[in-house]
Amino acid sequence: QVHLVESGGGLVQPGGSLRLSCVASGSIVSIDAMGWYRQAPGKQRELVAFSRTGGSTNYADSVKGRFTISRDNAKNTVFLQMNSLKPEDTAVYYCNVEAVTPMTFMSYDYWGQGTQVTVSP
Repeated sequence: QVHLVESGGGLVQPGGSLRLSCVASGSIVSIDAMGWYRQAPGKQRELVAFSRTGGSTNYADSVKGRFTISRDNAKNTVFLQMNSLKPEDTAVYYCNVEAVTPMTFMSYDYWGQGTQVTVSP
């Protein structure tokens, strides 16, 4: 079982910054990818940023140049640095990890509980 704990959400004014963190723990053999998604009220969950282990990093067009995803692989932690925040960035942000566990030795998706980010004057 993989457990994800997110932190760093909150209320910020437009133009401000926040840094989200997500720590993965549990029975983990390896992590194939780590990323962030978000879901605003009345909208579908969407990809924000995604980092494949040893590979590519992808961003939603709406956050390119403003958000940066990074990882501390030794600590199974992923970060999302969010700068120049806009009201339309308001959403619940979810951490997503693709991890292999010793139960199956297959890669599955795991999700955090979500952290609220509100951008408002």
